[in-house]
Amino acid sequence: MIDYLQTSADKLISATLEHIILSGTALVIALLLAMVVSVLLWFNPYLRQVSVYVLSLLYAIPSFALFALLIPLTGLGTTTAIIVLVIYAQYILVRTFIAGLTQVDSSIVEAAMGMGMSKRQLLFKVELPLAQASLFSGLRLAATSIIAIATIASTINGGGLGVILFDGLRTLSMPKLIWGILLTIGLSILTNFIIYLIEELCRPEGK
Repeated sequence: MIDYLQTSADKLISATLEHIILSGTALVIALLLAMVVSVLLWFNPYLRQVSVYVLSLLYAIPSFALFALLIPLTGLGTTTAIIVLVIYAQYILVRTFIAGLTQVDSSIVEAAMGMGMSKRQLLFKVELPLAQASLFSGLRLAATSIIAIATIASTINGGGLGVILFDGLRTLSMPKLIWGILLTIGLSILTNFIIYLIEELCRPEGK
């Protein structure tokens, strides 16, 4: 373990940075897309159930199969990896976002509507703040999922910690496997902690 760290520290750092860039890019794109999709679905109740069902079907596709389907269109590399990660994250994010908005107390919504709030004002000033816990819970779950699935991106030249992991499997090297696993877990824990800090900063005063 220590010997491998001393001789291959540059490889570990490079793979970790690649993983951070890959996962971070996918998470930001997935979050922005999920926000748009969730708002559109929130204002179109008839599409909600169908959309969540479609997203669940996409989420059920094995990652290797989805990579294989996209490679003829987008080729090998990070582009295909990011697209796959964004697709997988949509089911988690959209589902938790919609669930959080749905769980807002109806009496509060009715009171806000009685005050003359428009649907847009109701969403941004009442429903989203009250659904904050669910929204951040979905974000943490999506981040963890993206970081884990991103390890498979190395099979299509996407880089990241999967390079260390799969090289360890190929050569039966325990130090490579252990370092790959530890760094992936550590990155996931760190990301969740950062999201937790952001949630605390966004929490309304007095809560």
